[in-house]
Amino acid sequence: MKWTDTLEIAIQLSEAHPDTDPATIRFTELHAKVLALPGFADDPNRSGEKILEAIQQAWIDEVS
Repeated sequence: MKWTDTLEIAIQLSEAHPDTDPATIRFTELHAKVLALPGFADDPNRSGEKILEAIQQAWIDEVS
């Protein structure tokens, strides 16, 4: 998985952290959770605010 796989990341985050409200997560915490996902293999420095926002929105949509 790479940073651009926002939907897959969101699905895995919702499964791994069912008690987390994605609307209230800080980007630093979101970044760490993405890096900890099994199968995630991208450069940690390639993410930015735009990518993290897309992942957060996909996660919100996933749990809604």
